[in-house]
Amino acid sequence: MPEPSSSNPPELSAADVAACRRVLRQHSRSFHAASLMLPRTVRDPASVLYGFCRLADDAVDVHGGQAEAIARLQERLARAAAGRPLPQAADRALAAVLRAHAIPLELPVRLLEGLAWDAEGRRYETLDDLLHYAARVAGTVGAMMCLLMDVRSHQALARACDLGVAMQLSNIARDVGEDARMGRLYLPLQWLHAAGIDADAWLAAPRHSPALAGVVERLLRQADLLYARADAGIAMLPVACRPGIRAARRLYAEIGQQVRRAGCDAVGGRAVVPPLRKAVLLAGAAWPGAGRGRRAAAGPLPPLAATRGLVEAAARPVPRRRGPVDTVLDLFERLERRDRFGSAG
Repeated sequence: MPEPSSSNPPELSAADVAACRRVLRQHSRSFHAASLMLPRTVRDPASVLYGFCRLADDAVDVHGGQAEAIARLQERLARAAAGRPLPQAADRALAAVLRAHAIPLELPVRLLEGLAWDAEGRRYETLDDLLHYAARVAGTVGAMMCLLMDVRSHQALARACDLGVAMQLSNIARDVGEDARMGRLYLPLQWLHAAGIDADAWLAAPRHSPALAGVVERLLRQADLLYARADAGIAMLPVACRPGIRAARRLYAEIGQQVRRAGCDAVGGRAVVPPLRKAVLLAGAAWPGAGRGRRAAAGPLPPLAATRGLVEAAARPVPRRRGPVDTVLDLFERLERRDRFGSAG
């Protein structure tokens, strides 16, 4: 359980942000490149969120997926949420960002839940099962990014979650072979069975095949559908934030295109977006008219079943913080009440 909140919660320091930026630059070139197109007021806390996600992911992998690693992360999150973080850059920065942007604790808690599923080696029978996993490890990030931009409408949050889930599906499609060599399998088991692939036998000796390529392509099509759903949400964001989010959307969708160019062989190599292609995509995202030609989805769309709880938590009204003006108004009210009661005898 979180400790009582500190009366003097930490402020976001430049040194802590710089530490998180270094982690981002080292581990995610695509997200780092896209983040450079965000205003600094969003870029800095976004780097902090990534730093926390990286810290959590590494902790699970380094400790062999043990439950103790998850428990330690949960404790660190609880301390940060209570304003009493551990004396480390990522923890101090996370505490400041959670407080400054009123991020509901449910969101990072769900993210850790998804990592706990990784630690368990959980597999996913259906696409819906996989979407519930992706909602935790990536939809939560989409929702938190919305909150960094001070956007809390249900539609914008639902589309942000769509984008996060789509990005995760792109990553899963790219990393099929890499994950298999770590003993992990994320492709829906029903799809593998329908393609004539025995999941256990394949995981013991992962190799590319036309049947597997069909499963990977099927997953990429699901990602494409979610990218299309997410496009409508970019217009709901502050103007200054749109190029950065549009850039992230384009770069991650391009990962899927690179997988396709390799014949959906995600076992023999890891798809990478070439630097020149990345530069073209970033330049296109910065253009004011970028994305206008895409056909928008007809009417508002509800959130995915897997992300509905995230949207509801993030859209919850934030209690207004009390400041000096509130204190003065309370004083006047008490004085008026005292005078009124005194006149009544």
